[in-house]
Order: sequence, then structure tokens, then C-alpha cells
Amino acid sequence: MIEGLAVGETLPDLAAGAPVVLSHPAAAPDLAARLLDGLAPAAPAAVLLFASPGTDLPSLAATLRTGLGARVIGCSSAGEFACGGYGNGNVVAVGLPARRFRADAVWLRNLSGLGVSEWMTGLRGLLTRFDAQPRRQRFGLLLIDGLSRQEELVAATVDAVAHRLPVLGGSAGDGLRFEETCLVLDGETHRDSAIFALFETDFALEQVIFDHFSPEGGRMVVTAAIPEERLILEINAEPAAEEYARLIGLDPEALNPRVFAENPLLVRMGGQYHVRAIREVTPEGGLTLMSSIETGVLLALGRADDLTHGLEARLRDLGGRPALILAFDCILRRLALEQAGLEPAVARLFADWRIAGFNTYGEQHGGVHVNQTFVGLALMEPDHAA
Repeated sequence: MIEGLAVGETLPDLAAGAPVVLSHPAAAPDLAARLLDGLAPAAPAAVLLFASPGTDLPSLAATLRTGLGARVIGCSSAGEFACGGYGNGNVVAVGLPARRFRADAVWLRNLSGLGVSEWMTGLRGLLTRFDAQPRRQRFGLLLIDGLSRQEELVAATVDAVAHRLPVLGGSAGDGLRFEETCLVLDGETHRDSAIFALFETDFALEQVIFDHFSPEGGRMVVTAAIPEERLILEINAEPAAEEYARLIGLDPEALNPRVFAENPLLVRMGGQYHVRAIREVTPEGGLTLMSSIETGVLLALGRADDLTHGLEARLRDLGGRPALILAFDCILRRLALEQAGLEPAVARLFADWRIAGFNTYGEQHGGVHVNQTFVGLALMEPDHAA
């Protein structure tokens, strides 16, 4: 295995302008030098960084910006993957060569202050100066502070301004601690913020969206909630944690992240079910979610379908092996896969289809914020696009 590449990964075809994917331990003393050496031959227009909590991302991003002259966009994670199995304690770098990509980005700051007008001004300015080129496609990348509780609003705002643009992304993580996240742009960092990056490429683009749950059992109704805190107080007029535990056949004391990963809540929107993942039980017996919730919403329990075969079938529909699938995979989906002993299957799948990205606190696509969903963007050579 070549140092810096994940198991199953091969050297990219630099002559063809393929993206470069590297993975190194975050604690490596020469981390920046390793990344510079691995990325420099690709002459990247942009570098994406996904790093374990505790990594000095601002310093690392600033060094790469200076050494490569590329836009450097990244965030902390709840886990990383680089064309192989799930990992922890690593930094994943994705270099997008300038010969096939163009990139720019803006900050969306003060999420708690709901600065929608300011966000829209910045987004419109970016789209205006980033004029479309013939025979090239554009896509957006959205990284959001995963503790902000504002993903729905940010995703909807971006969709309102760039509604014809495919936009995907993930909520920055902090392992399973839920204490502090970090976002960086060219060495700069801001709390309570999001980054929207705009890319142009001559690769063909195809979105790969997959979740593995379908509704099971009777309906539940949220009879008391605090939406701004993503908190359910009551389900079916009973304390939320007690009623949830009863419905899945467990004692409330047995509830933990792995149980939540295997028994999510589903809400129906636009004719489809979306996961509303549970983050924790509050001391008062409520349930804090990783997405918005309101009083009166009808819920269903999620039943897990096949965790990997459905995704593999979707990947085969691509019609060829991608140059890269940039992916955002929920930490709770990862926990469910690990609980089922499917890490080897995931590693093979991610290696075969060149999937790189990070485990998130939530995923964004099509202007919505979801949980326990694999959200990916496949970069295909035009003659192999489905």
C-alpha cells in the first residue's frame, strides 16, 4: 500500500485530472508536509479537508493554502473515510485538480442570529461572479456547524438562491461528544457558521442518495415539543423517552446512540419518509433530535432494510466506476453498520466505488436537512455517465 492512501485505493490518473484522495493520522508530526507532497502533483484548484476532532484545522488549512495556492475548505468530523473503511483520528484530503475544476466559496456567518439577508447577498454575489462555462457543470458543497440547529434554514436559504444547482453537504461533527465543531476556509475559522462552496467541472455529475429505513408499526404523534431546541417532550401524550422505549420494547435506561441508530423516527414529507434521528435523552425524559421537529407532527418508527446491498445496487446504476464519489454519511448510519458487523462490506464498497468523505451530524441535499442518509455526488467521465 502506498503511504497516505487508504486500503484498496490506487494512485489517481493525474494525466487525466482525476481527484486525489489522501488519508493520514491527524497526530502525524509531519502531517502538513505529507499532504503537500501528495497533493502538489495534482495542482489542485481546491482541497477538501475532513478531520477528526482536535486537529488544528485552521493551521493546516493555512499551510496548504500557502503551499498549493488552492482554496482549502473543510470541517471537523464524526469519522472519516478515504476509499476504504470508516476511520477515526485521521485527516482526509481530497484534491480537485485545476485542469478540471474551478472553485470559490463564501462564509454564511451568525447562524444563531438568523442572518438570512446577509447570507443571500453573499450567495448571490458568488453565483454572479462565478459565470457558467460551456460544456461544464456546476455543483455546490454546503458544510454547516452541526451544533447550530440551523441546518434546515441554511439549506433552504441556499436552495432558494441556487435552486437549479445540485447542492450536497454535511453537518460538521465532533465524534460522539457533541461539544464543539470546526469549519475552515483558507485557514480562517468562525463559530456558528456555514461554508458554501461552488465548483465547476467537466466531469459529469450524478447524485447518489440512499437510506435504509422504511416505516413500521403504528403512527405516533408529537404532543409536545420545543422546535428551536429540536426537543420532543411528549409522544402520544406520554413522556417522550418512556413512550419511545415502550414502542421499541426496551427500558428507558437502555437507550443509547446504538439503539437510536437502529430505531430512528421517520417523518413523511413531500411523499417520502425522512429520518429524524435521535441524539440523546434529556435528564427530564425528553428526546433531543438531530433535525427539526414540531408539535403535531406524525411519526413512524423506522425498520432497517438491507444496510449495504441497496446502496451497492444504486452504485451499479451509475454505469461505470466514478473518478470519485464525494460523500456525507451520518454517524448514526455508521453505528448501525458497525453494530451489524458490516465494516468489511463497507470498506469493500467504498474502495470499489472510490468513495471519500466524512461521517456527519446530518446531511443536506435538495434544500432539505436529513439524518441517517448516505448523500453522495459521483464524478463520472462524460462517456461513462449513466
